[in-house]
Amino acid sequence: MAKDKSKDKHRISLIEAEVTEQPITETIETNYMPYVMSVIISRAIPSIDGFKPSHRKLLYTMYKMGLLTGQRTKSANVVGQTMKLNPHGDAAIYETMVRLTRGNESLLHPFVDSKGSFGKQYSRDMAYAASRYTEVKLDSFSAELFEGIDKDAVDMVPNYDNTMVEPVILPTTFPNILVSPNLGIAVGMACSICSFNLAEVCDGTIALLRNPDTSVEKLMTIIKAPDFPGGGQVVYDSEMMRQIFTTGVGSIRVRARYRYDVEQNAIDILQIPYSTCIENIIKKITDMVKEGKLRAITDIRDAIDLNGFKLTIDLRKGTDPDKLMARLFKQTTLEDNFDCNFNILIHDTPRQLGVVDILKHWIDFRMTCLRRELNYSLQKKVEKLHLLLGLASLLLDIDKAIRIIRSTEKEADVVPRLMEAYHITEKQAEYIAEIKLRHLNREYILNRTREIEDLQREIDEISATIKDDLKVKALIAAQLQAIKKKYAKPRKTQLINLEDIVEADPEDLIDSFTVQVVLTKEGYFKKLAKGAKSDDHKLKEGDSIGYSQAIDNSSVLFVFTDKGGLYKIKASDFEMSKPSSFGDYLPAICRMTEGERVAMAVAIDPTKKEQPKHLIFVFENGKGVRIPIKAFDIQTKHQHLSQAMSVKSPVVAILPEEADKEILLLSDTGKGIIISESIIPRAMSKGASGSTLLTQKATSKIIRVETDETILDSLPPKAHKTEIPATGVAIELPLES
Repeated sequence: MAKDKSKDKHRISLIEAEVTEQPITETIETNYMPYVMSVIISRAIPSIDGFKPSHRKLLYTMYKMGLLTGQRTKSANVVGQTMKLNPHGDAAIYETMVRLTRGNESLLHPFVDSKGSFGKQYSRDMAYAASRYTEVKLDSFSAELFEGIDKDAVDMVPNYDNTMVEPVILPTTFPNILVSPNLGIAVGMACSICSFNLAEVCDGTIALLRNPDTSVEKLMTIIKAPDFPGGGQVVYDSEMMRQIFTTGVGSIRVRARYRYDVEQNAIDILQIPYSTCIENIIKKITDMVKEGKLRAITDIRDAIDLNGFKLTIDLRKGTDPDKLMARLFKQTTLEDNFDCNFNILIHDTPRQLGVVDILKHWIDFRMTCLRRELNYSLQKKVEKLHLLLGLASLLLDIDKAIRIIRSTEKEADVVPRLMEAYHITEKQAEYIAEIKLRHLNREYILNRTREIEDLQREIDEISATIKDDLKVKALIAAQLQAIKKKYAKPRKTQLINLEDIVEADPEDLIDSFTVQVVLTKEGYFKKLAKGAKSDDHKLKEGDSIGYSQAIDNSSVLFVFTDKGGLYKIKASDFEMSKPSSFGDYLPAICRMTEGERVAMAVAIDPTKKEQPKHLIFVFENGKGVRIPIKAFDIQTKHQHLSQAMSVKSPVVAILPEEADKEILLLSDTGKGIIISESIIPRAMSKGASGSTLLTQKATSKIIRVETDETILDSLPPKAHKTEIPATGVAIELPLES
């Protein structure tokens, strides 16, 4: 046992000896920061060519496979070849390819021509087929990505195992960074770039090439707004668009496009925002219908077919389609925001740039690529000129060259002897020595040497172009013009002005249907389906129903408390309940003060043509008053009003005024009166205690107020009074609450 303890102590001492302190900043710098930079530079953030490394490796592999001009090949073949450059696994590579295909519809201008099922950008559940079933090749548009790549336009670096080389960046002949959408999440930063129309981007770039000082306002008239592959409608906000053009940060509102089918009484959604999917929209609308929040819709279904995207919503008879769509824009992702965050790698450094600065950086990048191409062509022409000048020397004496070659015993001595005889360089002599015997005649040599003048002129022109920024920019502009003419497409996303948007009326967001509301004396509130049986109500011990009425779901309830406070609540704000539940506890929801209890409630139905102008208060002491409803307007955001009702005597009833309506006041002595609401005195301010309506003893109190015409008609005429205060008459009917 003692030996075991000694061994443990020895182990602990060894562990302590190996532990060394290290500042957290040093740990982050040596261990974490390399990972951060790898994710930012090598994975998540695109470069100025508009591609992340995974995209670039895939497209370059397809280019080297000859898929720009050849036939389609199985996607699995491309994925396997790409792993020579991108060792992240076949699933990740294939997923990258899917987004670049024409079939997926993620891009305005797809780079991969595809055959087979590649899913859809607008669907989360529409899965793409396995790579062994689908076929791909490069789209003809992809030729613009590789222009000059074989002419030293960009740097080439070894791949991960040093067996082949790959481009650091692609020499795109157009600003693909703004034409293809790009999303990425790195460490500590993210990238969210929307797509713009190719023709507009080309025109905007040409404007900057011709005048680098082109204003943002001018550029905004050329590149109007983003153009999303999924179409839709951009709600154009000029200030927000200016912010995106200058800083690269902002939010763009995008709406779905729809049409109303009169014959079918249905709405067809034809395009949806790029940032959402059809499953999210269907689920949200279905949930709203199930919860009883959306009664205007009878069915919603995915109607996508060979003609393209379509989501059909069947409507109830009498539904206003435009009002319904305004509501759906408000409550679903049929209107969604695309949050712009233009983070881009510039010389391996992440930078947040606006549209204007991105185009300027792309112009600098493209000028560098084009100069490298021109230098490559210049070098080739200079080399060719050098050889032709050597060939021209043969014109002096062709027979001499033949004699030298014939008389030379060793092959290795042919080139040196030609160099000495014609005073030419080794390369020129090698070129002459390799000429076929049949070409050693004056005609062939003259024809070849006539190219010297053309070559010299071309060399001078290329040299002048390389040195002149304006000429290089003119070449770029010409390329952009050609690309626009060949590949431009009309805008898919429409523009609508912010001022033209009709926002949904808050009242239109509320479904109108009859509900039964129940308010207990303890303050529990329930919203029930029409016709719910009161016998089934679940109440807390000692609690009872104080208010129950069938009202419209859009009604506003004025809830008065025993301390004279008023709380306004909307029936539509509450979920449907069941009689078997306790309901919602209003004192907690309305944040009533401690000890404050619900006294009475009254509903105001906005669907009625004639709205009440007054609220009638009847108190236990026999007094009553009419107070204008406008006296209860609440200006603050909290729907609460203090001292809204008199507390000198407990309130028995609060009624909305109705024209020429009669009410019965019944006291605990069995006496009562029937009076018209119109003779009840009015007070202009809230909190009025009112005037006496029923004369009674000091110990008596009113216990019931009734408006049921059936009950009132059964009472004797002497109970009807035309003046107040009035003495009650005996009510013999057994009126029970």
